[in-house]
Formats: sequence, structure tokens, C-alpha cells
Amino acid sequence: MGITKTEFFTQKQNDTALLMKALGHPARIAIIEYLMSVDACICGDIVNELALAQPTVSQHLKELKNAGLIKGNISGNAICYCIDDTAINTLRGYFLEISDNLEKKKNMCC
Repeated sequence: MGITKTEFFTQKQNDTALLMKALGHPARIAIIEYLMSVDACICGDIVNELALAQPTVSQHLKELKNAGLIKGNISGNAICYCIDDTAINTLRGYFLEISDNLEKKKNMCC
């Protein structure tokens, strides 16, 4: 979406879209799922887990980090990544709101 088009939407809508866009690739979903299954992770571990080249994994990690879905700390020559619960809570709230509205309108829909 062009930068000029985002002005027509609320900050909440733009922030939610950014998070969802970052999750719009199966490799990124796999990275999130992997990070949920471990306490912390070094980039090399993620590369070993996925059938992707290291530069590709790094690019996906960068997208997830830029969106705020993960955070990373430098540990020697590697970066340890983990889930950023703030972004996950934002998504949880968004989907909970949708779910609540659908439940209220359950018998009103076609």
C-alpha cells in the first residue's frame, strides 16, 4: 500500500495491517511457530529448522522484527530472537473483537 493511502485509515488499522502483512508468508508463520516452541533462538537454529537458505531466513526475520512481531538481542556473533508479546496481544485483541462481533451477529448473517 502506498504511503499516501495509509492516511485514509486509522492508526490502529494501519498497525494491524502491518502485523498481518508480516505474517503473510508461510516461512514467517513457521518462524513464529518455531519461536513459540523454544524459549529463545539463535538465527542458526532457525536456519536448521527451515528448508531455506540463511540469507532468506535473515530477510524473513528482518520483516518480522520490523513489524514488531519478534525482538532480537545480540549474543556474541549471533542474534537471539523471541516473540514480542505486545504485537501478539494486539493481534489477539483484533481477532477477539472480530469473534465477539461475529457471535453477536450470528443469526443476522446470510
